[in-house]
Order: sequence, then structure tokens, then C-alpha cells
Amino acid sequence: MNVLKTKASRCVSVALLALCAAALNTGCSEPVNPADRVTLEQARADHEAGKVMLVDIRETREHKTGVAAGAVLLPMSELPKKQSLLPKNPDQPVLLICNTQNRSQATLKKLKQEGYENIRFVDGGMSQWAAKGWPMVAPQ
Repeated sequence: MNVLKTKASRCVSVALLALCAAALNTGCSEPVNPADRVTLEQARADHEAGKVMLVDIRETREHKTGVAAGAVLLPMSELPKKQSLLPKNPDQPVLLICNTQNRSQATLKKLKQEGYENIRFVDGGMSQWAAKGWPMVAPQ
């Protein structure tokens, strides 16, 4: 009986330790400012209306799966060399999109530190765009 209690105690201890580690790990990231995020639906509507510059920062190999028509293709790996393609003008809104939003969120943070103001990231990214069956074209 004591052996069972000891094994059960160990299992509970290991489970609690794993939960604590997971909680600590997720607590390390900075919270997202809601003003920096735009929904996929709003991004599509604004892009199709010509109100924003949609910048797809996925890598070239990812673009081969399809891109939103009219999006500027600027792979994240090329951003340091081609950053001048992004307008710093606060009157020109820019939306960053990647596959899920992780890279676009990180890129947004970096660009804001460099003085870009009217820039946001698209929540959900191109993976959700494709999942919704929205139009995609071959990269140009």
C-alpha cells in the first residue's frame, strides 16, 4: 500500500513540476498590445480596399504555396537589406503577415523600436487565410 502511495505521490509531484515549468515558460513572453493586432478579416478587407500595404514576410519557399494578391513579398531574412521598401510615413498603414503570426509579431516589435509607427501584424497569418479558402495567387 505504501508503495502505491509513493508512486502516486511521485506522479503528482512530476505533474505539478511540469505544470509549473509550463507556466513559467509562457509567462516569459511580453503581452501583445491589442492595438498592434488586426484580425484576418479586417486585414483582408483593408487590403482589398487599398487602405493598407500588406507585407508577407514568409520566406520565398513559403510564398510558393500562394500569396494574397497584391501583397508585398519581403522575406524576413531579407528585411535588414530591404527595409527601405517599408514606408515610415504614419499616413501609410502597414500590415505584416507570416504563416501564423509569430514572425510578424516579432518583426513588428523590431520595426516599432526603429521608429515605424503605423504598423500592425495580422492575427492568424496565411495559414488561416488558406484554411478559410480565401483567394491566393502564385508569387510574382
